[in-house]
Amino acid sequence: MTTRLFHISDVHFGIENRAALDSVARAIADERPDLLVCTGDLTQRAKHKEYAAAADWFASLDVPVWIDPGNHDMPYYNPIERFADPYRRYRRLKDAVAVERFETDDIVLLPLRTTVPAQKRWPWSDGVITAIALAEAHERLAPFGGDERHVVITAHHPLHGPSVEGPNATIGGDAAFASLAQAGMNAVLSGHIHKPFNDFRGDGGARAQVIGAGTLSRRLRHGAPPSYNVLTCKKGADEIEVELRELPHTVR
Repeated sequence: MTTRLFHISDVHFGIENRAALDSVARAIADERPDLLVCTGDLTQRAKHKEYAAAADWFASLDVPVWIDPGNHDMPYYNPIERFADPYRRYRRLKDAVAVERFETDDIVLLPLRTTVPAQKRWPWSDGVITAIALAEAHERLAPFGGDERHVVITAHHPLHGPSVEGPNATIGGDAAFASLAQAGMNAVLSGHIHKPFNDFRGDGGARAQVIGAGTLSRRLRHGAPPSYNVLTCKKGADEIEVELRELPHTVR
């Protein structure tokens, strides 16, 4: 037996690509994955109507859903709420449509928050891993040290830079990746850059698979079309099998 996940990211309800979403919904209905994972940027500007559209779409799929917050999912036009309770709208969506835990005989998912309401650089779009967020991730990870299943961290921002030698746009990402991999993390699922990838990073005890999903919005980047990943996970396998599904550029 294996566990199959659909991995999407950066849907950006408000500027979503409805043709791409329809393609994913049809595939979910036909193939019935064990879980749909969306690694953040659920909305474009965190408007109430955008969150409502996201809730309607996720609820219509009739499969378990796992979501992470992205930098676009905190209020843009309400600074008081952004600083007083930046994840209130996100929490409502999560409570309505998403699971809190996901484990099978093959895989365990654990979240890591990489978003902050403000930071000491501009723009505020790239990731920051705070000491609190990393400590919480380690606390969640601790019971699974030595587990033979795929122990997977989900986050909006990649924990690593675009290349081994290049700079890392996620503040604290390199240190977080190394410490989590040493503690038993086998893989990271992320989004944010609107370009899919599948690679291994690190070495020795700090080596892990890094998997990124593209976008299902109209905000295409790097020449990449809309896309999503299908992940096949089997306990004891060296890696998660990743099938990239690219979609037509049709927009509506």
